Amino acid sequence: MRHLTAPLTLCLLACGGPPGHAAPAPGPTAEPDVLTRASPTWDEAPPVIAGGTVDGAALMARNRARLVADDSPVHLLTGGTAYDLGKRLCEEVVPRVPADTPILLKPNIGGFNWFKNPAKSGGDDGVKGRTTDPEFVRGVLHCLRARGHTHLTLAEGWGATPKDWERLMRVSGYGALAESEGVPMVALQDDGVFDVQGDRPGLPLAVSGLEATTIPTVLMPKALAEHLERGLVISLPKIKVHRFGVLTVGLKGMQGTVYYSDAAPAYLQRWRTHRELGPWRALKKAGQPAPRAQFVAALEAFAERIGDLMLLEAPHVVLAEGAPAMSGDGFVILEPTPEPVAIGGTHVVRVDRVAAEYLGLWDNADLARALGGHGTSPLIESAARRLGLDLTTVAVIGDGATLLTQPRPYHLVSMGDFEIVGRQASGRQAGGRHEAAAAARPTVTAVALGADTITLDGRADEPVWQRATPATWDTDFAGDPTPHATEVRFAWAPDGLYLHATLRATAHNTDAARPVAEERSQLYKEDCLELFLDPDGATPHAYLEIELGPGGHFFDLAVDLKARPREDVAWNSGAHIATTRAGDVATIEAKLTDPRITAALRAGAALPLGLFRMEGKGKRAYLAWSPPRTPKPKFHVPEAFGRLLLAE
Repeated sequence: MRHLTAPLTLCLLACGGPPGHAAPAPGPTAEPDVLTRASPTWDEAPPVIAGGTVDGAALMARNRARLVADDSPVHLLTGGTAYDLGKRLCEEVVPRVPADTPILLKPNIGGFNWFKNPAKSGGDDGVKGRTTDPEFVRGVLHCLRARGHTHLTLAEGWGATPKDWERLMRVSGYGALAESEGVPMVALQDDGVFDVQGDRPGLPLAVSGLEATTIPTVLMPKALAEHLERGLVISLPKIKVHRFGVLTVGLKGMQGTVYYSDAAPAYLQRWRTHRELGPWRALKKAGQPAPRAQFVAALEAFAERIGDLMLLEAPHVVLAEGAPAMSGDGFVILEPTPEPVAIGGTHVVRVDRVAAEYLGLWDNADLARALGGHGTSPLIESAARRLGLDLTTVAVIGDGATLLTQPRPYHLVSMGDFEIVGRQASGRQAGGRHEAAAAARPTVTAVALGADTITLDGRADEPVWQRATPATWDTDFAGDPTPHATEVRFAWAPDGLYLHATLRATAHNTDAARPVAEERSQLYKEDCLELFLDPDGATPHAYLEIELGPGGHFFDLAVDLKARPREDVAWNSGAHIATTRAGDVATIEAKLTDPRITAALRAGAALPLGLFRMEGKGKRAYLAWSPPRTPKPKFHVPEAFGRLLLAE
């Protein structure tokens, strides 16, 4: 066990520590929770640990019976802080068991993008946004304490050195959380490489009865086995997409608890769960063709092992934090969801199913085309198959349930060399009527300038523009067609983002008497093109707005929908602009050089992008490349933005 401080070591030993083999005595008023069917009846269940070995077959049979019998709904909550959501979700979902029941809480701390220097990474430490928010966990702890629980242990698997674990505790905030709450925080890889103090809750126990499974050599941390036998295991994952597993919530979170006896040290063998991925990655590293089918086969093999792990180690409760949840790839590209949510229940597969729907990755046709027919994560499919579950319809309750009655935005950047982005209809009912799907959110690719050059003269006759496929549209904010067609092409270089726009059927409603060298406030009241760009995607409510008129006029500002005031007009895009006009057609060329923009220009990036246009006098046209479909013209709807993809 990797203790953080001496006081925590004393707390683990003096406060009862992990459970032993004896069943806890029920409190005088404790009753099983008959609503969720999740309260274990310890005095009737035979032990699964004997002589330092876990009876895997017996444990799998017990977990299977529990999950098959559990038809409780999944709770989806929204609003408030991460702490509020953790406390509320715990109160709604965690079954009431005797107060002296030992409880193991496993957040997701290990699934991060390694450590970064925030000073050199735009404030990114590599950890935040990828791991479960400690304040969400604090809310759960306070909920459990209010019920009288004292035997509480925080634990997470770890696949690096003890020194790095201690660093992670500092950076992630879990060290401070554990110390302030007086709860032990342990690393579940105590096999002689980490500490050998006390009763070693991470001691690897052999597991019998796994010969016919895909994980015959798996080991189980002692604390996890004991809590599965005589306590309560609560999984606290982060809700996010995953570049390999499609998404990671409760099912994939179990990967953090396993290690294997194939080689020593055991805690470094976790990669064996997805070992088929190695040959595919080796091909990519060598610059050789890496077939998509091989990637899919590796993911399917991984899903089968996770399915067996689910039967062996299924948590009793899953409380998933999405305050906010993350789209992108789960590591480098992080795109927060529009609202804070928490998703929880006592059935790990159903919780993952609802999380997939929330992320727009359930029954997703784009995903199915990319993954050989898998319309969601194969991990969910494999787990459901083992239990004979029909996940077509899953009951969802809570104040966030109505979020699923609207088309859900989705964005997945896969290591399998594909990216999908758009909006996905759930098919659920809202107010007694079916909500139709919105159109998929579009993408446009910025070609790399490379050795080409662009002369900003408004002619746009350079060869690079022929390589760039345009974003084209004639639709208004509601998605209805108009006579006004627009094309915008993009190119990029490290020193700036270039664009070439063609505005057709424009009346040139711009005051040409005004100088073009001066910033033009309220340009949006005349004919103009608007570009909304989010350089990092981490804060969807904050983005940059550049307005370009057909006569070369401009206005730029930084927008933060959560700030007061919302607009920072002092921001300067560093725009260089040239225009030409011929009849009712205007051509705009521009280069944007502000450091906030150039810092985001890297091959493979996917930047949230809105493209809009205002046209005419009197009865004006409000045009949108990715229509927000609002009742009245409204462009500041970040969840409706498309994506700008930067090519290599």
